[in-house]
Amino acid sequence: MKKIEVLGTGCANCQTTAKLIEETARAKGVEIELEKVEDLPRIMSYGVMSTPGVVVDGRVVHAGGIPSQQAIEGWLGDSAGGGCCGDEAGSGGGGCC
Repeated sequence: MKKIEVLGTGCANCQTTAKLIEETARAKGVEIELEKVEDLPRIMSYGVMSTPGVVVDGRVVHAGGIPSQQAIEGWLGDSAGGGCCGDEAGSGGGGCC
């Protein structure tokens, strides 16, 4: 089971990101534990300055903007957590590292 955290203050983009992750996991049959993190000091502890941010198994994989479907699928696949900052699986609108 993958632990996924969506970092953000509850804005529309953060809510959409969480919903897309849930829907994609369900469609792929991947079991996840999804947590919405709205506590600013905790968000900043990850070094995320632009939300929504996404953390998969303790690793920041995305920050800023709604991630692409392709990026979410990559995080949920065998190489999840491997994509970040500029490679296809981790790109999605923001510099995350």
